[in-house]
Amino acid sequence: MLLPDMHKLTAVEVFALAEKVRPSFMSHAAQMMIDNDLEQALVDIYIPLAACLVEVMKEHGATPVVGINGAQGSGKSTLCKLLEIVLEEGFAKRVVTLSIDDIYLTRVERETLAREVHPLLVTRGVPGTHDVALGRELLSGLRDIDPGQTIELPVFDKATDDRCSEKDFRRVTGPVDLVLFEGWCVDARAQRAEALSIAVNSLERLEDPDGKWRNYVNKQLQQDYRALFGEIGFLIMLKIPGMASVMEWRSKQERKLSQTAGQSGRRIMDTAELQRFIMHYERLTRSMLAEMPDRADLVFELNQSHQIDGVQINNRTRKAEAR
Repeated sequence: MLLPDMHKLTAVEVFALAEKVRPSFMSHAAQMMIDNDLEQALVDIYIPLAACLVEVMKEHGATPVVGINGAQGSGKSTLCKLLEIVLEEGFAKRVVTLSIDDIYLTRVERETLAREVHPLLVTRGVPGTHDVALGRELLSGLRDIDPGQTIELPVFDKATDDRCSEKDFRRVTGPVDLVLFEGWCVDARAQRAEALSIAVNSLERLEDPDGKWRNYVNKQLQQDYRALFGEIGFLIMLKIPGMASVMEWRSKQERKLSQTAGQSGRRIMDTAELQRFIMHYERLTRSMLAEMPDRADLVFELNQSHQIDGVQINNRTRKAEAR
C-alpha cells in the first residue's frame, strides 16, 4: 500500500472502501478504455491517495486546489476521474476537476498571437496559449462557491482545436470540497536565460532560430502563470520514464480520440503531425522532469508499461516565497 505515512486508514478500512467503490470505479475504467488492470491499483494507489487528500482538506480548513502535473499521455485525466469516484463514493467529498486544456485560448485568439508575436503560438499547449485570467477566476470561484450556486466551466475540443460553444460548458453546483487542477505544464517554472539559447529539437532550430518563441513562452511563466499556479496548495507529479514515452502514450490517446470521434468527420493527427506537435512541448517537459520531482509534494513514478511502480514523498510545507 502506497502513502502509509500520509493518511490514517488501517488496512481493514482500505479494503472495506475498495469493496464499496469497486463497481463504479471499474465501470468508469472500462468506459475510458484503460488497458491496465486497476483492481490492485484501487487498493494500492487510489484509496490511499484519496485518504491523503482528505487529510490535505483538513489541513487547509477550506477548499484546497491540488495540482496534477504530468507529460502528455501520462494519465492525468484518468487519475482525476477515478480519484473523483473514490473521494465522492468512498469519502462523501464533492470533487471538481479543472483541466488547464479547458482554458486554452480560442483558435481565433491563437491565430492573432501567431500574427502579432510568433507563428508557433497558433499551436495550443505552451504557456502563453491559455486564458490565465479565466483560469484564476474559475479556481477562485470553485473554492468559494456557495451551496446551490452554479459555475460554468469551459470545455476545449481537441478534435476541432477550439473551445466548445457555451451550451456545451460543464455546470458545477456548490458546495465543492476539493479542486483538482490538472495539466501537462501545471506548476511549471521558467528556465534560466542561458538554457534558452540552445534549440532542443528541429522545430526550435528551424522555426524559432532566434529564440523569440521560446523566450516569449518563458516570460509567460515568469509573469501571469506564477499567479495562476500560486493557487495550488498541494502538487502531485506523474513522472514519465522519458520523452520517448510521450510519443508512444500520446499516440495511444490520439487513437482513442479517433474512436470517440466516430462519424463526425473530425480530423485526427497522423504520426508526422503528432511528432511535430509534441516538439512544442519538449523543452518544458524535459525541464520539469529535471527539477519538479524534488519539489512536488508527491511524485508517482511511471514505468514503461504506464503503471505506477514507485512514489516519492517530499516536504509537505509549501512556502509562498518559493512558488
